[in-house]
Amino acid sequence: MSFCLTCFKFQVSILGNQFKMEAASFRMDAFRDAILQRAPIESFALKTVQEFIQPQKQTKLAQDENQMLENMLRTLLQELVASAAQSGEQIMQYGQLIDDDDAENIHGQIPHLLDVVLYLCEKEHVEGGMIFQLLEDLTEMSTMKNCKDVFGYIESKQDILGKQELFARGKLVMLRTCNQLLRRLSKANDVVFCGRILMFLAHFFPLSERSAVNIKGVFNTSNETKYEKDPPKGISVDFNFYKTFWSLQESFCNPASLTSASTKWQKFSSSLAVVLNTFDAQPLSEEEGEANSLEEEAATFNIKYLTSSKLMGLELKDSSFRRHILLQCLILFDYLRAPGKNDKDLPSETMKEELKSSEDRVKKLLEITPPKGKEFLRAVEHILEREKNWVWWKRQKKRRQRWRLGNKELSQLWRWADQNPNALTDSQRVRTPDIADYWKPLAEDMDPSAGIEDEYHHKNNRVYCWKGLRFAARQDLEGFSRFTDLGIEGVVPVELLPPEVQSKYQAKPNEKAKRAKKEETKGGPQEGEPNQIGVSNSEPEAEGGRGGSRGDGK
Repeated sequence: MSFCLTCFKFQVSILGNQFKMEAASFRMDAFRDAILQRAPIESFALKTVQEFIQPQKQTKLAQDENQMLENMLRTLLQELVASAAQSGEQIMQYGQLIDDDDAENIHGQIPHLLDVVLYLCEKEHVEGGMIFQLLEDLTEMSTMKNCKDVFGYIESKQDILGKQELFARGKLVMLRTCNQLLRRLSKANDVVFCGRILMFLAHFFPLSERSAVNIKGVFNTSNETKYEKDPPKGISVDFNFYKTFWSLQESFCNPASLTSASTKWQKFSSSLAVVLNTFDAQPLSEEEGEANSLEEEAATFNIKYLTSSKLMGLELKDSSFRRHILLQCLILFDYLRAPGKNDKDLPSETMKEELKSSEDRVKKLLEITPPKGKEFLRAVEHILEREKNWVWWKRQKKRRQRWRLGNKELSQLWRWADQNPNALTDSQRVRTPDIADYWKPLAEDMDPSAGIEDEYHHKNNRVYCWKGLRFAARQDLEGFSRFTDLGIEGVVPVELLPPEVQSKYQAKPNEKAKRAKKEETKGGPQEGEPNQIGVSNSEPEAEGGRGGSRGDGK
């Protein structure tokens, strides 16, 4: 009998779970239909949230209510992406909705869902970071081809996403989303898409954002340019020049290494001279420059050099290739002369002369490299000058000083103590003022004949009053006790006040008597009331007397 009852309970539990799943599925279908309806977003977005979440407040969700809505939206987004993948459509075009009023306004269900959530976040009906979380989920579930469309949506909503109320909530999520995309992309084949992401981050985040600043000035030494170490067989190539040419990239990758040892600079300088001599010996004609136009190059641009020794002869005849190498040289020279370096990082006088000579040669070669060499050189010089100004601005920008002991005064006092052991006994050092001297400015304010307006009185200076109370607590307890009844003006010593004001702040005789009585009571065995102190003082004598009487009587 008990076994049958157990089986019955188990079946009831299964049926109950199935019913809950069906109810949840029905609820999600209803939510999907409501949130994706074809109508102006402002007419149904908040109403749909109120219907399915039933928040305590009608226009703003609490924390647990936000979490419930976010779970529903993320589940719906996963279903839409899965349906798009099964249908073979692009996710941003899946389930396109056509506006009845504007047939040309066609958009998919996922962009429509994101628009609804963005509207709710912008109006502060829901938590501002919800839209950023959905965008991150969407990029993680999408292929790289679909990610381009998703990122296009992000770029189109850049101004709204950058508003302070949304930016503060979702900037870290957006930074993580973009970094994940950059890690998934190929730096060689997806150069344009990587550039779009970096440009978006530069516009989305302020200049002061620390995540975008290379604070320590670290170079990406992992970006290594690999080239052949052994000469190929059967091909006539000046392999010594080939190795000398590509060895320059090691210094371009890590310019700081050139100032750490003089031998490295000498090696780089001699290798660069060989390359510049070759460029001088093999000038390019206008026809060769026109054959490699920048417009055609942009379509086949590659971020990494092709270092095969078989291509060396062709690359030397390529004007854009020469420009890349010469531009790297100017950037390197500009870095070595950058302002604000330590003395050990600054180039020597000999090195400065060689830098100047090499820079003049590089600029001359850029000027004669077709097409439009002079215009190209002028643009490069303008960019480098702006970069130099930018470096100066960053180095001279005022920064908030950090104090070792919390503030400037304590830190200065600590330094003085280290440098001068007699600082504390110096007659000129700042000391605690006498209480009468400290209250003189306020006493002058209280003189009616001075005609000082009330708003300029020292009693309105909270720091002045606070310090005065501290001095009074240490030096003038009687004046400090008047603060409760008479305020800060009552703490001022009466002798400092003019005669017509003294009567207002003088203590009454009965108050003095009460205060003296309290002090005498606290003082111990002194003259006072005979019924209290006198009795306690005579108790030992009475006991002795009684003891003596008993002794005498015995």
